[in-house]
Amino acid sequence: MESIVLREADAPRRLLVAFAHPDDESFGPAGTIVRYASQGVAVHYVCATRGEAGDVAPELLEGYDSLAELRTKELRCAAGHLGLAALHFLDYHDSGMENAPENLNPASLMQAPLEEVAEQITRLIRQIQPQVVLTHDPAGGYFHPDHIKMHQATVLAFHSAGSPDRFADQLEQGLALHQPHKLYYTAFPRGLVKIFARVLPLLGQDPEAFGRNHDINIRRIAEVDQAVTTKIGIRPYFEASQLAARCHASQTGGSSNRVVDLMGWLVRSDTFSRAVPPFEHGGVERDLFAGIDDVSGSGM
Repeated sequence: MESIVLREADAPRRLLVAFAHPDDESFGPAGTIVRYASQGVAVHYVCATRGEAGDVAPELLEGYDSLAELRTKELRCAAGHLGLAALHFLDYHDSGMENAPENLNPASLMQAPLEEVAEQITRLIRQIQPQVVLTHDPAGGYFHPDHIKMHQATVLAFHSAGSPDRFADQLEQGLALHQPHKLYYTAFPRGLVKIFARVLPLLGQDPEAFGRNHDINIRRIAEVDQAVTTKIGIRPYFEASQLAARCHASQTGGSSNRVVDLMGWLVRSDTFSRAVPPFEHGGVERDLFAGIDDVSGSGM
């Protein structure tokens, strides 16, 4: 594991975002990250891999020893626009998409024991002491095996961090128990995804072969039933989020500017599903830190 501190992280409110790859943070809830970072929240990004799978244009690799090195540099660029307090790499190998040869790499996140991954995330939760944890949804957004594995490991770590019976060696090393208040998953509103699937052909894009590598099926994503419990307004932070996304130049070759403009027009808020505590009443939550009064303690 490698942790890179980027700015002063001793803030009373702390958010831990746990995703699988460099770019998941920028092509996902970037607006939410910028919003909270601009409000003084210490936002820590736990990145399971360095995005080694896949191909990029040869000219982009000039001056870099590997794709992993390039994508790490891209993430550090994005982190500046997002206002991240720190990056934490678990350093598993990118497993690639479903049924890709990289799935079988013994160093891949997909092949890593779940307990091992959860132990690392538990350690970070106990060090950082976030009140809120955010990770991928159970379907991994678009069924990426690394997203699904990171979801499973983060959920396990969320519940382990406050238990003296889990990873007790960390406690012997001086870490303290810490139970975060809230756990969220990313959530795609089905209605919006269905609209996107209908509009893409008008822009010359195949909704069943979307993305740089044409391996994302938007219509399949639209069939996943996700309960949107929380909406975070991001319009004032859209420009900063787009600057972060542009840092990931190696991953943006498959989407036209028209698609980006369309998403900017459609997306006025980031949407999430609150898993802990369960969302049991009507309406929509507008703040990830809503209901959290005790923000004592300090992070790493």
